[in-house]
Amino acid sequence: MSDFPAPQAWQTACAIDPALAVWQGDWTVAFALIDGPRTWHFAFAGGRITDGPGDPAFTLAAPAAAWAAFRAPVPPRHHHAIFAMLARVPGAVLSGDRLSFMRYAHVVRRVLDIGRHLARGGSAPVPVSLRPAAPPAPPPDARGAYASVTARGTAYRMYHETAGQEGGQSIPLLCLHTAGSDARQFHRLMADPWLAQHFRLIAPDLPFHGKSPPPAGAVPGSWRLDTDLYVALVMDFIRATGIDRPVLLGASMSGEICLELALRHPESFRAIVACEACEQVPNRQTGYSAHPEINQGYFVPEWIEGLMAPQSPAECAAEILWHYAQSGPAVFHGDIAFYSGDWDGRGRIGRIDTNRCPLFMLTGEYDYSCTAEMSAATAAQIPGATFRRMDGIGHFPFAENPARFLDYLRPVLQSLPGVPA
Repeated sequence: MSDFPAPQAWQTACAIDPALAVWQGDWTVAFALIDGPRTWHFAFAGGRITDGPGDPAFTLAAPAAAWAAFRAPVPPRHHHAIFAMLARVPGAVLSGDRLSFMRYAHVVRRVLDIGRHLARGGSAPVPVSLRPAAPPAPPPDARGAYASVTARGTAYRMYHETAGQEGGQSIPLLCLHTAGSDARQFHRLMADPWLAQHFRLIAPDLPFHGKSPPPAGAVPGSWRLDTDLYVALVMDFIRATGIDRPVLLGASMSGEICLELALRHPESFRAIVACEACEQVPNRQTGYSAHPEINQGYFVPEWIEGLMAPQSPAECAAEILWHYAQSGPAVFHGDIAFYSGDWDGRGRIGRIDTNRCPLFMLTGEYDYSCTAEMSAATAAQIPGATFRRMDGIGHFPFAENPARFLDYLRPVLQSLPGVPA
């Protein structure tokens, strides 16, 4: 694998890059990249790259072998994105002004993408996404409605979309979105002919998310999710919509609530599919997602971008990032208060009774937040639970690579009574 390009070639490619051109504006930053014994300097003034090295506000450093893996055509897990490297790769270090790095993380990521595209033998201008293209997706035949839900004495209007078969022998599949996003994550699954033939997919937006508004009188930025509130919202939504023992599907924070619901309300579900879930996820809350000096529309998508696998189609990844960019004030931050804070299944998840409700756990190879090893260790504590690692998938399986996810989900669903092979 080739090295990063020479400084002049790299800077020239940055100067004509279509993404960096869009981000030009009244901002200035300089940073450095250390690759083993070599150092590259990048300086932006007025949002445009300049020739001078500048005084680096921050420095990214990693061993040469780690950067070589980063530049690979299909990087190995934990080497595919800078946030993944900082979290999981020994020797990957961010030093200097962390606030400045978080403010310009999207610029840094783009500069690195330009560098690795050139290192792989590509030419400038660099494509906006280095991910593979996906075939066009048919629009889902989805129907939207609102349900009146009450939790902790507060009334909410929860928007939800439904697709697939109504009545008859169709099985309800209740789909819960990830932190900071909404039910649009399931549009591509809703368009799958096999799922639509055998299941009725129901995907709600949590309050403050998507088309579900905050309750009356709520202060912007006040959303804070915790385990009891989450359970109450899901269970009252089921009551309000009259769903009869659905199969429950979730990932990330909704994968965690899948485990909690398997423990508290097993008889309410035919089966539970908990993706990207484990007994506890530490160190994923970040104050930068609610920091007044950081544009959440840039930062939050960047914070989660590296959770997706490099094999995931560009169109799917772009949809996920757009959903996160549209999140309300501190909504993602309030969700992570549950995901990597209030949620703690340690000492409890072993009491899940899979005889009362089958439990399946699926985790993506490239998820560096809840790794496959973390999920496997959790599943091993639950008698009768089934775990499988999903190769070539990251943290958002049903949204980032629906076709590949169905290769793992469909056998799970076909193992249930009444679902044809």
